[in-house]
Parts: sequence; C-alpha cells; structure tokens
Amino acid sequence: MAHGRPLDLLPRPLGELTRVRRAADLEPLTRSPAASVFAAAVLWGTTGLAAAYAPTVSPLVIGAVAMGGGGLLQIVANSEAMRANQGDLRRNTAVTVVGALCAAVYPLAFYSSMRVGGVALGTVVSLASAPMASAVIERVLDDRALTVRWMIACLVGIAGSTALCLTENSDGPGSSVPLGVALGLVAGATYAGYSWTLRRLMNRHVPRGAATGAVLGLGGVILAPIAVIGLTLTASIPTTAWLVLVYLAIVPMFLGYVLFSRGLAGVDATTATTITLVEPAVATLLAVVILHEHLGVRGWTGMALLALALVILVTPARRT
Repeated sequence: MAHGRPLDLLPRPLGELTRVRRAADLEPLTRSPAASVFAAAVLWGTTGLAAAYAPTVSPLVIGAVAMGGGGLLQIVANSEAMRANQGDLRRNTAVTVVGALCAAVYPLAFYSSMRVGGVALGTVVSLASAPMASAVIERVLDDRALTVRWMIACLVGIAGSTALCLTENSDGPGSSVPLGVALGLVAGATYAGYSWTLRRLMNRHVPRGAATGAVLGLGGVILAPIAVIGLTLTASIPTTAWLVLVYLAIVPMFLGYVLFSRGLAGVDATTATTITLVEPAVATLLAVVILHEHLGVRGWTGMALLALALVILVTPARRT
C-alpha cells in the first residue's frame, strides 16, 4: 500500500460532496434498478482501498464511522419524506427496527471477520453468504421461489468472488478462522436482513427515501456512540485519515445506499445482493490501476466469472 499519494484516492469534488444533497437530486444518476445496485457496489468497492490510507484507525472504528455517518446523513437528506410518512413508518416499526439493528451490526461483524479471520476469508464469507441469506429470508417470509437462473448466477458469482479474494492472501489466515467464519456469516445475514427490510417497506408503499432514512438513519444512531468512543480512544488521527473517514461516510455509505435503495425499488433483495458480489472485483481493479498490483490468472478468472454472473442475471429471459 506504499504506492501512490494518499490524497490521490480522494475524488476532486470531495468538498462539494460534504454538502448533503437531497435524495431526489440523485435520481438522474441511473434509470435502471440493476444499474443502480451495480453503481452502489462500485462505490462500496472503494472502501477497502480508502481505508488503507487511514492505517492508524482500526477497521472496526472505520466501519462504525462510515456506516454511522452515512446513516445520519440519510436522516438529514430524507427528513421531509420521513415526516410526511411517519404514519406508515409507525405501522411498520418492527420491520424498521429489525432493519436498523441489522444495519448497525453489519459493519461491526464485517470488519471484525476480516480482523480475526483474515481479509480474504472475511470478505469471501461475508459477501458470498449474503445472497444465500437473502434467498432464505425471501423464501421463508415472502414464499418466493428461487429460479434456476438466479441459482446459476449466484454460484458463478460466488466462485468469482472467492477466486478474487483468495488472490489477495498476503495477510495470512488471521488469528481465528472459525471465529472469522462465524462473524462473516453474521455479516452476510445482517446485510441480507437490512436489504430485505428496505424492500419490504417499499412493498408496503413506504416511499424509498422514508424507508432508507428510517432504517439506515436509526442504524447510524445506534452506531454513533461506538464511533465516538472508538475515535476518542484512537491515539493519533492525521488529516488524511479524517479525509478518508469523511469520504467513506459521504460517498460509499451515503451516496452508495441512495443508489442501492433506488435499485431495491425495482429488484428483489436476493438479486440485489447477488449483483453486489462485484464489489471485490472493483476493489481488485483499483489495486491494479492505482497501486500497480499484479493480478494473476486466478484474479482475472474471478473477474471473468463475475462478469458472466452479471450477464446471466440481467439478460432478459428468452420467451418460448
């Protein structure tokens, strides 16, 4: 991670992005639900590389600050929608609270799984288990049948993600593989959980902005004390690290979830979590382009498999 200049990672319009924009202003970014989810995954794929430029801040604190800050920004951006739909939100309090708890637990479990189990293992288990967890949730709670197309795309995508993540194995296996796997499964399940709750609220005619602001906003409120305590206990936080934290909260977590929630308005949670398997591909490409890291046969094979999985998912079914 010694190559390049740290500030090169941060986008030029970072200062402009610190002004919270209304969610409605972001509508023109993309018109396709699947493309919205894909764009969100691209933004999320920058988080690992960005975090590398804040080495003095623990991954757990980074996760709490990023997700917590992004959630609080969702409240600001969607406050009017939440007020206008407070009756619908109150009628769906249980779904909202479950989603918020999942959103709060997810970053803590995800970053902890990478810390104790190793980056490759934590990433593979967390991302690969999410589509499976989404499928189980939708099958049990929504009685939704699983299609052969999705099963094929999911298996191909998981294989591609695994190949990519195992390419980045320089950190070793971590201190506890079983605990890392367990935390990764928790991360995958909670990611699927809050994705499903957002979709459920929208299906119950809660507007997208109100649903996102309530679920992720409450999750941000839960994470805020953890973030504050973690930052207080961190010995030294240089300016670059603060810029990274601001970037993570505004771009991948705030803007990323605006796009993700827009996608969930048009695709189910199972499909959405499968599309986001491209996240490690984005991270790998950034490492190749920005850090000039070498990507071997296994890595390029993983990229090809992920591309194939996306083609399988988004290609319209042929009518007979």
